[in-house]
Amino acid sequence: MSALIKNGALVADEYRALADEDALPAQGAVIVTLKRWLEQQEVLRASGLRVGVLLPNTLDVATQWQALSDRPLLVLDFPAFADGRAYSQARLLRERYGFAGEIRAQGAAVVRDQLHSLYRSGFTSFALRADQNPEQCLAALKDFTLAYQPTIVGSPLVRRLRGLSA
Repeated sequence: MSALIKNGALVADEYRALADEDALPAQGAVIVTLKRWLEQQEVLRASGLRVGVLLPNTLDVATQWQALSDRPLLVLDFPAFADGRAYSQARLLRERYGFAGEIRAQGAAVVRDQLHSLYRSGFTSFALRADQNPEQCLAALKDFTLAYQPTIVGSPLVRRLRGLSA
């Protein structure tokens, strides 16, 4: 089981990922694929479970926003290190759609050197790869104190220090 950083702390993962063919547990929190969510929304909503949804990084979030807007957790996947489409998905979910729930990064790009950028793009939790040191990854969230570009986490500090509007 990989380590999980959520809201700046190492935590136990309360969610369990289910394959499309897995039976639903009696209680708890689960992560299902987008396919399963779309096919079984009524059953999943009636189950009493907290249900998060794993989104493929190929998804145009605008096409499924209505079906996802009330989910407590959206998991965005990085299937390859050089594929950053999930960065854009996270930013759109936060800025355009106002998603206030947990956005979790998982996959190949969830490494120490990327965590600060992931956080600034709107991710609030990170399922670390097994080869990553959790303590070092946690420290990565504080690697930089100044920013030039505006992001989800606020206006650039450099502009505020100069007294300019964001």
